[in-house]
Amino acid sequence: MLRVLDQSSVRLEIGQIGLPASIQTGVEGIIQRPNGIFIVTGPTGSGKTTSLYSCLKALNATGSKLLTVEDPVEYEIDGVMQVPVNVAAGLTFARALRTFLRQDPDIVMVGEIRDLETAQIAIQASLTGHLVLSTLHTNDAPGAVTRLVDLGIEPFLLASTLEAVLAQRLVRRVCPSCKAAFAPSAGVLRQLGVDPVAVHGRPFCSGRGCGECDNTGYKGRLGIFEYLRMTDSLRELVVQRASLVGLRQVTRSEGMTTLREAGLQAILDGETTTEEVLKYT
Repeated sequence: MLRVLDQSSVRLEIGQIGLPASIQTGVEGIIQRPNGIFIVTGPTGSGKTTSLYSCLKALNATGSKLLTVEDPVEYEIDGVMQVPVNVAAGLTFARALRTFLRQDPDIVMVGEIRDLETAQIAIQASLTGHLVLSTLHTNDAPGAVTRLVDLGIEPFLLASTLEAVLAQRLVRRVCPSCKAAFAPSAGVLRQLGVDPVAVHGRPFCSGRGCGECDNTGYKGRLGIFEYLRMTDSLRELVVQRASLVGLRQVTRSEGMTTLREAGLQAILDGETTTEEVLKYT
């Protein structure tokens, strides 16, 4: 596995990472708060770090003290103090985060919440007036809430500090040079959970393969997103230790667009294929 870190991508603004307008507005509002926890979740390679860096770039202004602890530091950002984890030397996420709190930071980014100790210190940092940005590995946004409770965080503390969760995936974009429309089969629509009547007459697209895309049918990637904003009803459910199913039901009733729904919209817009959406959502 070869991972290429493109230094040019660190210059991305929040408006350039592909967030829908409503989600972008929500994220921009959250990161301007003086305290609280904002989490980006998804599997490895889904663009979580890039999203957090775009947030840091928006917050990186004269007069603001930004500290990060990462494993490893993927991109260097001028004006931000970035510390790499060094387990052999005893510098873990938790130890670095505890040290940060003695330096009076305004914003803290934790590369990943992996254990109870790190999660507890992140909660403590939020409660003492700091904005904390971090990542988790969960399947969707509501899953981040139950994951933190499973780690051992007291639900009442989580309910009072967590502000929002952004779940994301990166799917391949259909090559524009060889894009072709087709009518999806009933079986594919069933897998997507789509009513055939609702998409009747709307073409789906795929790439036939050409020299521009090395005969893959894809060129570039795009993000699909699921944004969970903590509301009073959700906080009450967290305190009651509600199940993941219960949290999902409430977030859907409050209008949250799921990853699958965001993927379907990308399909209907001709941006990606059914195979990509079914694979990653």
